[in-house]
Amino acid sequence: MTRIIEFLIALGIVAGLFVIIGVVLPGERHISESIETNRKMTIVYDTVNSLRRFKDWNPLLLRDPATDLKFSGPAAGVGATLDYTSKDLGNGSWKITESEQNKRVAIAIEDATKGHDKTTAFLLEPTGKEGRNVKITQEYSVKYGFDLFGRYAGLYVSRHIGDDLKLGLSRMANMLATVPNVDYRTAEAPLNDLAIVDVPAEDLLVVTAGNVDRGEATITKSIADNQEWIKRVMEANNLEAVGPFRIITTDFGAEKYAFDVAQPVKKKGTEGVSAEELAVKIDGGAPVKYVRVAPHRSAHATYTGHVAGLDIARNALRAWSVTGGNEVIDRPYETWNGGVQKSFTPEGTYDIYWAVK
Repeated sequence: MTRIIEFLIALGIVAGLFVIIGVVLPGERHISESIETNRKMTIVYDTVNSLRRFKDWNPLLLRDPATDLKFSGPAAGVGATLDYTSKDLGNGSWKITESEQNKRVAIAIEDATKGHDKTTAFLLEPTGKEGRNVKITQEYSVKYGFDLFGRYAGLYVSRHIGDDLKLGLSRMANMLATVPNVDYRTAEAPLNDLAIVDVPAEDLLVVTAGNVDRGEATITKSIADNQEWIKRVMEANNLEAVGPFRIITTDFGAEKYAFDVAQPVKKKGTEGVSAEELAVKIDGGAPVKYVRVAPHRSAHATYTGHVAGLDIARNALRAWSVTGGNEVIDRPYETWNGGVQKSFTPEGTYDIYWAVK
């Protein structure tokens, strides 16, 4: 009987100490970690102001690659939401609740861990020489109230959540390093009408121009010569042009430019003819090939300026696309809406396309 009483007394002391220490422990926790990147502020802000690249940097999916992600709400900004379902981690969500351009993005978190009112925030600050770099600080806050078990769990927040912040920021910096460092919202790359669009099936006549010198005369002559080949094939097959010609870029080097010249076509006086019905025949000596392009999605923008600015414009379109969670594939192309001569002036106008998965 005495031993039972002693055991109960000891248990009471332990319980009392548990309660006393639990009451003394903080009812909330706040931690932060920082990292620096040399990407443009626009790219960094658009990355954290959207959840579309969550899987590419957040450590959550390293623990369970089979985690199912579902997006809802707007693509970016306040209301953008990611819900996840995992057999190992349980269910949870991230929802953007505040957004101040190029400065701060706050996100509400729901998950299976102890605590409530969980939030994370990304603070962005220009740093480095002339503010060219961006310091990314990620903060995390959680409240436990009078949940004593939660307060004890808070002892490990710095190790568990803190380690996740460090790993996540490191992965984000590595991910950002793969994005072309072009600010697609400034005069550096004056793009308009940025969007992901649906491109219908097209019939193209294509000539590979090869590597030509990056001079107006050589590029102009190459395009004109190859357009002549395409014109001959069109006449031989009773075809007509559908819109302006396009240039498909293979490689834009310091001295050489490798590209294809392509012209969308259709049978004269018809619409929606199949590839079999089109029945394009090409003489053996013509360097022209017929290509049927399947319907696909593409990043798109319009650009006005000299043809020399197209390389930056293409990279800007790619930067915008991948920052929004769209992976570009194949080669980019531009429709030269004003023709060849106008394209070598500041009044050149183009539609730029880059297919996405």
